[in-house]
Amino acid sequence: MTPSFNTPSDDKSVLEEGTELSPRFDSNGLVTAVVADSRDNEVLMLAFMNEEALRLTIDTGIAHYWSRSRSALWKKGETSGNLQMVDEIRLDCDQDAVLLKVRVSGSDATCHTGRRSCFYRKVVKTEGETRLETDSAPLFDPKSVYTDH
Repeated sequence: MTPSFNTPSDDKSVLEEGTELSPRFDSNGLVTAVVADSRDNEVLMLAFMNEEALRLTIDTGIAHYWSRSRSALWKKGETSGNLQMVDEIRLDCDQDAVLLKVRVSGSDATCHTGRRSCFYRKVVKTEGETRLETDSAPLFDPKSVYTDH
């Protein structure tokens, strides 16, 4: 099991150029996690990880997150069968954000709406009106999988 992470260095060069994994968790104990498909780099979701979620992700190779709304650890895909198998983990320059490159099992859907990506709507402006336009259909029926959505 991965030991506790080191305290981030006050030395910016150590933090930004060094080899020590020392995530900078925020005041709530979280880091932002951007999740992309490892095959085509499509952004699938944005989530948060606490120390335990990051440690479990490293140790198991399956993405774990911290649910801010439920205040609970969450193994992505445990209910739907769409587990996120981690191929690569990267940290940004100051180690306060994580990028996970994943392969999604099951129906290849990441969003609780049943879609591949949580970013399934784009902002469009036509004739002076700004609105959202949906560009993908669900890959599964979330009502048949989730009881709390």
